[in-house]
Amino acid sequence: MPEHEAAGISLALAHPPKRGTVLAFDWGTKRLGVAVGDLEVKLAHPLAALGLQGPLNDMDVIEPLVREWRPVLLVVGLPKYDDEREHPLAKKCRTFAQRAHKRFGLPALMVDEAYSSSSAGELLRETGAGWPARKHRTDQVAAQQILETFFELASRATRS
Repeated sequence: MPEHEAAGISLALAHPPKRGTVLAFDWGTKRLGVAVGDLEVKLAHPLAALGLQGPLNDMDVIEPLVREWRPVLLVVGLPKYDDEREHPLAKKCRTFAQRAHKRFGLPALMVDEAYSSSSAGELLRETGAGWPARKHRTDQVAAQQILETFFELASRATRS
């Protein structure tokens, strides 16, 4: 399956679906942030922060969400530095996306996450959320930001 870059999105398919539910993921070594959104209305909502015990159980952890939400597309954050170099976790995020694609038979796209976790933490801090709430919600809000980035970049790509 060839990949190409378009508007900051690493596409695993040439034409992503235009309708349906999308699940987005902020993959980390300990937790997986999850957000859900709709391709038509382009709204993203934080969904969950799931605990991981390494890559051995990540597909088992997301399987109930895939069954419940029945997404047509998966979006995974790809961590990069300001100078566009990939973060050391980028390879593991790509592996997560590839494994999800194989396990669930769904297209999986990679989107530059541009410091989504630190940005999500700052956003939660600005809302007055205390440390326990921020720690629990940061990953899911980061996944929401990843999905919002996907919606914005996809809209931009279709307008050009």
